[in-house]
Amino acid sequence: MNADHFYPSQCTLGESPFYDQENGSLYWVDIEGGRLFKFDFQEGKVNTWDFQGRLPMVLKGQKGQLILAKDNSLLGFDEKSGKVQDLLSVDDDNPEIRFNDGKCDAHGRLWAGTMSTKITHGVGSLYKIDSNLKPKKMIEGVTISNGMAWAQDHKTFYYIDSPSQQIVVYDFDLEKGEISSGSVAVKISKDLGTPDGMCIDKEGMLWVAHYGGGGIFRWNPNNGKLLQKVIVPAPHVTSCCFGGENLSTLYITTAKENLSADQLKAFPLSGDVFCVETDTEGFLANLCQF
Repeated sequence: MNADHFYPSQCTLGESPFYDQENGSLYWVDIEGGRLFKFDFQEGKVNTWDFQGRLPMVLKGQKGQLILAKDNSLLGFDEKSGKVQDLLSVDDDNPEIRFNDGKCDAHGRLWAGTMSTKITHGVGSLYKIDSNLKPKKMIEGVTISNGMAWAQDHKTFYYIDSPSQQIVVYDFDLEKGEISSGSVAVKISKDLGTPDGMCIDKEGMLWVAHYGGGGIFRWNPNNGKLLQKVIVPAPHVTSCCFGGENLSTLYITTAKENLSADQLKAFPLSGDVFCVETDTEGFLANLCQF
């Protein structure tokens, strides 16, 4: 399949697409540009907000506010008033550490990973954060914490540490919010790019953005086999989410960082958002407890 062009955001590092069915909007961020985007489908226009620092993540809380990651902090953001609330920070003793990808489980706990801005090996972590706003490390020794997804029965958790070139599967206890028994579900060859953001469909298949791979790859985590590829006219594909009326449209973010002048000339849409209509359906993102 080939992805269609959706919006010319020209992000340095587009990430964290989040479809909000309640208000008919798609959110995403430019991490390096510190910019939050909101596409309103009813009005057909985009609003943006700029923040000082890196802005790796956008989600939504159960009280209606947006939950943003800025550098190593989490913020509550009221888009109508512009009010920002500091919620927490992690690894304050290491100025290199910033948040990266994050998602909420079915009980609204936020699972958010970190990495070094210098890509230092093994200094990142995956945290679990619930309504008490006290981060708990669930996985340590991570380099670039990225894609996450839960199976429909909430008994399985999938996770990507990008440089590992693999998707790890864990047993998941929804009531306790605990993971155990990690094993490799999918191994990804470097010639396909590096696995980045990820989402899951109702058939239990994983849709994975491949940074440097020019597409979204659909993997079967039960046998590790590649099922199909969505071709994106941008080498650095960063993340994806399902949205639209039937949750069958895949929205895709990309980056223009780390591309040469010749590559940018060949792929001028790098940094933009794309979409493709799939033959399956996904899930709405879970809301944060806070």
